[in-house]
Amino acid sequence: MFGKRLLSGIILIALALVLIIPGGYVLLFSTMALSLIGLFELYRAFSLQRSILALLGYIFTIVFYINFIFPVFGPDAVAQSVVFLFIALLIALLAVYVFTYPKYEPANVFTAFFGVFYVPVMLSFIFLTRQMDKGYIIVWLIFLASWGTDTFAYCVGVLIGKHKMSPKLSPKKSVEGAIGGIAGAIVLTFIYLYIFRNEANLQIPDIVFLSVSAGAGGFISMIGDLAASGIKRHTGIKDYGKLIPGHGGILDRFDSVIITAPIIYYFAVFLSRS
Repeated sequence: MFGKRLLSGIILIALALVLIIPGGYVLLFSTMALSLIGLFELYRAFSLQRSILALLGYIFTIVFYINFIFPVFGPDAVAQSVVFLFIALLIALLAVYVFTYPKYEPANVFTAFFGVFYVPVMLSFIFLTRQMDKGYIIVWLIFLASWGTDTFAYCVGVLIGKHKMSPKLSPKKSVEGAIGGIAGAIVLTFIYLYIFRNEANLQIPDIVFLSVSAGAGGFISMIGDLAASGIKRHTGIKDYGKLIPGHGGILDRFDSVIITAPIIYYFAVFLSRS
């Protein structure tokens, strides 16, 4: 099991390099594909994957990503275009609820709407971060913060973990592991940015700020991980899918990345404007 998980992890890192380094359309459409698969997995957990509500979610995902190329209201109004798309999606979901009543519960509509924000929109910040100035360097902080925290938390937790962080939701996660994961992400990010400081035109205070930001992202990534686990427990599933051997589905592997990506993006935006 460990060997299969390790091999899958190596392949994932290789794919990340191949897709993220070029950026542009390659990253945009690969992120869209990941979003569609992740959204399908989430909808399947709630038995909505083949419903009209889910179909609207898939359509929204495609239109949402194409909007980065051809914004509805023009290149200077991408944010307004996104808001418009969300309003249109909500109206469409409510229309399905009304005209098929009582086929769907209100919770189904809320789940369908939540899903498109939780998966496609949150994952899109990988692409948005890569598009920033020096984004080809900054974007890796998302993975250092999320996967780095996860790796260090596991190692520290196995070695000295005693106090359970969330005993009912995830009995194996410990407070010591969480602290070790955050500290590991900070150190790893500092080393990474220090190596590329000249390339990214970063001063030591900038590196410290982004390293602490990665630590904050690491803390939030654990919330994302636990939240995804909570959804699995609530819906009675073990994994979201079997696409990645040893890891599960897209959401099983990207549950922490989903919530970390926007945090790193906005910390980077804040630094660029300060």
